[in-house]
Formats: sequence, structure tokens, C-alpha cells
Amino acid sequence: MKKLLLSVFILSGLVGNAQEEKEDAPPNGWTSEGKFQVLFNQSAFNKEWTGGGTSSVAGNLMLDYNFNYRNGNFTWDNKVIANYGLTKLKGDEFTRKTSDRLELNSIAGKQLENSNWYYSFFTNFRTQFSKGYVYSNNAEGVEIRRETTHFLSPAYLQFGPGMMWKKSEDFWFNLAPATARFIFVDSDFTSVPGYQDGAYFGVDAGESSRFELGASVNAYLKNEIVTNVTLENSLSLYSNYLDKPGNIDIDYLMNLEMTVNKFISANLIFQAIYDDNTVGAFQIREVFGAGLTYNF
Repeated sequence: MKKLLLSVFILSGLVGNAQEEKEDAPPNGWTSEGKFQVLFNQSAFNKEWTGGGTSSVAGNLMLDYNFNYRNGNFTWDNKVIANYGLTKLKGDEFTRKTSDRLELNSIAGKQLENSNWYYSFFTNFRTQFSKGYVYSNNAEGVEIRRETTHFLSPAYLQFGPGMMWKKSEDFWFNLAPATARFIFVDSDFTSVPGYQDGAYFGVDAGESSRFELGASVNAYLKNEIVTNVTLENSLSLYSNYLDKPGNIDIDYLMNLEMTVNKFISANLIFQAIYDDNTVGAFQIREVFGAGLTYNF
């Protein structure tokens, strides 16, 4: 219930922040825009520094690319999101990831006459670029790591028909009550001795995939809250009819971009994920940094 109330609160906030005036439809044909960012974080302390602290360096690469098509009352919107970040603490044996995401979104819609509603069909695919690890120390106190994920393990594929309300490219939400979802993993992780069904992203022992059927809600809002400060929100909710439908999966991502000039900006990224097939608690990620931006 708490997760459902949080989801409704976030979705209500997205809708409540939208402006009411009707915007002109974009022209027919293909349109595209993209943004590539490199963010840096760094801290350094010499050996005489008495206040405590550990020298570190971190970097994040981010790509956000949109390519959309319109022909009369038919629209097809596509979005590619990619980000990858690393951090290195002085004295640590290994470099660690701060972010790792590859996501493809596509939604086609047929607009109802004199309305902001569309018949829709959406597809979403997401995975990660590189291996993920759990870190610990052995009996000698040496830092070690154990591989837990890698490219396409896990990978999520969702698709299904629904209804979309779309005011503009920067504000829409989609309701899909019959959404198929596949979770793909490397069977090496589900074939270890003593593995219990569902322990690895919900996949049964010896299997490499899991099928779910449920309902999904996706919402997106981007607006300029003050001059040169843009707030971007995206929210994905999913309920699996076949197994514990009350346990709603949540993926909320916020990106606050503060533009200094054409090439320099600062970003605050916040992400909250809940998926009880992974961890029975919220996963929280926050990244703040300044760096270079290239728009194309």
C-alpha cells in the first residue's frame, strides 16, 4: 500500500505540474534531437588534512536521443537513454560503477479526433553495459568482488497495447492494461548448486527467462522551472497479474539540469527503483556533477 500511495503521489505530481494551454502539433515527418554529457566529480586531500576524507575521482557519460515521426494523427516516438559512470576511491582495489543503464523506448499512437487521447502500442527494453559486482573483504582483509550481473543479465522487454494521453512531446502518460514482460538472465546464475526458484530476478532454477503479464503505467514530464533550469521526470509502474499483483514495480527517474552556457551544465540525478524480484526494498541512486554538454 505504501508503494502504491508513493506511485500515485509521484504521478499526481507529474500531472499537477503540467500547464493547461494547448500546444500546436509538431510538423509531419521525422524530427530528432539529442544530448551527450560528460560529468565529473573529484575530491582530494593531502596527508596533513585532519578533517577526514578520502580522495576520489568519478565520471559519468550520458546520452539522451529522441527520434520521432508524425503523419497527421499518427505518431511514433522513440527514445534512447544510455548512461555509464565510474568512481575510484584512493586505497580501494577496484573501480566501482555509479551508474549503468541502456534503455530503448518506443510508443506508436493513433490520435482520437479532437482529443489528446491516442490508441497506443509501446515497447520498452532495458539492460546494462558491463558487469556488476558485490564487494567484500576476505579473511585476510583483502577486498574481493563477486560478479552478480552483466550485459543482458538481467534484460527487460515490455510491450503491449493501451491508451495514451499526450499533450506534447514533453508531457504524456500511457496506460497499458495488458502488458507482456520478459526478464532475461544468464542461466549460469540460476544453475549454481543450491539455487532456489526466483532468487535471481524472479527466474526459476536452470532457466534463462521469466514471463509476466500485467498492467503498466508510464509517464513523462519535462519543463523549465526557472530560466536555464530544466526538470525532467519519468515514472514507470508495473503490476504482474500472475504473481503478487499488489507488489507494484516502480522506476522513478529525475534529472535536474542547470545550464551555465551552451557547453557547460550541472546535473542532479535521482533514481528510485522497487522490484521485489531483485531486492525487497527501494534502491536509491543519486549523482551530482558538472561537466560538458553537446546538443545535436
